[in-house]
Amino acid sequence: MNKVEMKDSLEDYLRYAQVERGLSKNTISSYRQDLIEYLAFLEEDNQTTWEVDAYVIDSFLAKQRDLAKATASITRMISSLRRFYKWLLRSDIIMRDPMIKIDSPKKERRLPVALSHKEIDELLAAPNISQPLGLRDRAILETLYATGMRVSELITLKESNLHEELNLIRVIGKGSKERLVPITDVALSWIEKYQKDVRDSQILNKGKYTDFIFLNAHAHPLTRQSIWQLIKKYCQQVNITKNVTPHTLRHTFATHLLENGADLRVVQEILGHSDISTTQIYTNLTQKHILEVYKQAHPRT
Repeated sequence: MNKVEMKDSLEDYLRYAQVERGLSKNTISSYRQDLIEYLAFLEEDNQTTWEVDAYVIDSFLAKQRDLAKATASITRMISSLRRFYKWLLRSDIIMRDPMIKIDSPKKERRLPVALSHKEIDELLAAPNISQPLGLRDRAILETLYATGMRVSELITLKESNLHEELNLIRVIGKGSKERLVPITDVALSWIEKYQKDVRDSQILNKGKYTDFIFLNAHAHPLTRQSIWQLIKKYCQQVNITKNVTPHTLRHTFATHLLENGADLRVVQEILGHSDISTTQIYTNLTQKHILEVYKQAHPRT
């Protein structure tokens, strides 16, 4: 097999991926980029066939790492090569698949961003509660921080989900799974104030009833984007420079609970994580906090 034949088989594969598998143009473009880069490496290495030893592919991936490619990019590259080599094997262009000996790199787990106690206090106090939407926004921020619920859970929260006498909220999470989440008296008081002073009269004026708690100016349920925008607005207002999203309040909730001695299993239950390893990432944040406190407090550091 020569260079032209290798290029032809690559193009045949891309046509197959687009026509037979119905992959998007963007996906095909990514495959093409990855495979052409791989082909160029094989040519430089004087390889004249796709059927190479695994160490050749390892050398190619090592070069990608030397170029400081992100782990996600290398993982995508490996995925592209896996699919391509399976196709080459099925098409009898190669006799064995060298990719079976190639491991995917472990996915990097970035520590989530969390706000400090000072930052969360400033953010919660940012809305102008003398204005109807400001009062609503204060209730939203207090609820997110008090419960750690996802933004998708917040915008679908209904009055019938509130159990004020028990300080609990029934939350509908991923996969329509229900869980009971504790909520503070402070957050409940802001929700009640928003309902009494804003929401109830808003619904009355619009002449239509809805069970959703948090509404926009037209008495319609809020969107994920609108929650994101209001958080960004208030962060700018109080000069918080971190990249804060609605999920940041969920991270902050979990981090502050663990910093104050909460049991990891309890936090897992509140957050609705099916796997405790998802919750354990917050322990890295609390350990970082412990180290900072230690350095500040110990006279010999």
